[in-house]
Amino acid sequence: MRVTQKGQVTIPLEVRRALGIAPGTEVRFELDDGTARLVPDRERAAEEIARIRGAGDIELSTDAILALTRG
Repeated sequence: MRVTQKGQVTIPLEVRRALGIAPGTEVRFELDDGTARLVPDRERAAEEIARIRGAGDIELSTDAILALTRG
């Protein structure tokens, strides 16, 4: 695998599948004695979900939401 000029690499599909990494997944690198480990940052995702939980202030049924999105 080759690093681009922007420092980017493509994570192989089998690695993404094994780690449960999908588009939008937060990841971090952990450094340890000259090696780097790619780790899905599930804690950050959980914090973001907790931060926005209850942010909606309008109660709508599923049918009402679908009507709005289709209308």
